[in-house]
Amino acid sequence: MTDLSILYAGLELKNPVIAGSSPITGSLDGIRELEKNGAAAVVLKSLFEEEILMEADSMSDSGSGVSYQGEAEDYLNYYVRQNSVDAYLKLIGDSKKNVSIPVIASINCVSDREWTSFASRVQDAGADALELNMFILPSDPNQKGEDLEKLYFAIVKKVLEQVSIPVALKIHSYFSGMANMAASLSSTGIKGLVLFNRFYSPDMDLNSMEITSSGVYSTPEELAMPLRWTGILYDRVNCDLAVSTGVHDSSGVIKSVLAGAAAAYVVTALYKMGTGHIGTMLGGIEKWMKGKGYKSCTEFRGLLSQRQIRDPQLYERAQFMKHFSSQKW
Repeated sequence: MTDLSILYAGLELKNPVIAGSSPITGSLDGIRELEKNGAAAVVLKSLFEEEILMEADSMSDSGSGVSYQGEAEDYLNYYVRQNSVDAYLKLIGDSKKNVSIPVIASINCVSDREWTSFASRVQDAGADALELNMFILPSDPNQKGEDLEKLYFAIVKKVLEQVSIPVALKIHSYFSGMANMAASLSSTGIKGLVLFNRFYSPDMDLNSMEITSSGVYSTPEELAMPLRWTGILYDRVNCDLAVSTGVHDSSGVIKSVLAGAAAAYVVTALYKMGTGHIGTMLGGIEKWMKGKGYKSCTEFRGLLSQRQIRDPQLYERAQFMKHFSSQKW
């Protein structure tokens, strides 16, 4: 019998497929549908630190020519924050009452200020784990990279002081010393690293001369970057790894586990093919495992990581040079 179960960040998952944060996981109906179709866990749609602040700002100016100041503005800001927070906490509570799979809350954060106290309320609402979606754009030429990196540790420290549930970090690959940063973060007490964030990227409309957004959906080719770093970091960090971005089918999940991931996030494929696609992915994983003679996911996890393969340089830049030097044009 094929056993797809696996342990990720202290959570017992029935398989490695996690439904990533998206509007689908922003409603109870969507979460129920994901569980029905085989998702091992769900990451709730992220609560944005900036989103709450912007919402408060918009309500402080009603657009009717009436402006609020002093206590009135403070009250409006408090009202908006409380209602956004309360709706999120309600979603956590409702989800825990209606589904049996782990529910992972998600906070998209850029500072270590007031929002960190919200982490304890997430835990009290019943979340099984908390994922911090962290990316601080290094856009200020006067700010040193090391100062930005310190902020990541400050955020983690404050959140870990608030909760006892597992905390995972969803990070980017833009650190100057990616391996060192990942290893250092993994030693803070977090239980998981999710590789990697997928960002909103600006584009330009040449007709309207305006800034627009580029493609919001991932492609299977984008799996290469998280796959590489998962393979490099596996067995070198003190927490579990999860792959995010570019996982579109069963082969993407299998590759992620072979590289060393305990879980793989899927989002775009659910939009394009529906939540029923999870069942197709799981069927593909089982078929591949049976063909290879594997009875459990743990048997092949990390087999193609950098530490397990004969030629570790296959994960390095030198192999890129070798590839092109052998091509005939």
